[in-house]
Amino acid sequence: MSSTMVRREMPAFTMDAFDAKTGHFKTVTSEDYKGKWTVVCFYPADFTFVCPTEIAAMNAKADEFAKLGVEILAVSTDTKFSHKRFVETEPLLKGLVLTIGSDTNQEVSRAFGVLIEEEGVALRGRFLFTPEGICVAQEVQADSVGRNVNEFLRQIEAWQHATKTGEVCPANWRPGKKTLPVRTEAEKMAGHVGDYVTLEEILS
Repeated sequence: MSSTMVRREMPAFTMDAFDAKTGHFKTVTSEDYKGKWTVVCFYPADFTFVCPTEIAAMNAKADEFAKLGVEILAVSTDTKFSHKRFVETEPLLKGLVLTIGSDTNQEVSRAFGVLIEEEGVALRGRFLFTPEGICVAQEVQADSVGRNVNEFLRQIEAWQHATKTGEVCPANWRPGKKTLPVRTEAEKMAGHVGDYVTLEEILS
């Protein structure tokens, strides 16, 4: 597996998918996401345990992602038929509006560096891409612990602000909190960030 996707372009892909919003199968490609902030979120398998909790959590925040102009594509190595049945039978996925890609040949998981070759499934890999198709954030975990959707939304807000303004965002940054104007005050701030923002402000 490759070490990181960060700063790299989204790998080109084409795969079958189940569109839970319409209830129909479709084909998705990397071209569909050009010019858009995009999340590609891998999970190990349908009909497992932590996976539906993560998908349901992302789905519950679908409106917030939409307000930020972010497209979401969930992906596992299961078939599109498995995805359809999974959505139809798992109570947590009632009302799902997300699209779930079917990486049955494992090529997409491999291209993103999250495929567990000996098992034929993907790690929990979540990747954020800019409208230019460049990955600016990734989170990859083993299978026993789910990811935090609220923290991910915070990161997206920070990345969108940083990309738009050229400012940088300190730890825990949320809209309305201080950024660090290193473009204009780099020499002044070097070694003196604590004179500009306090730990109390960072943790508040």
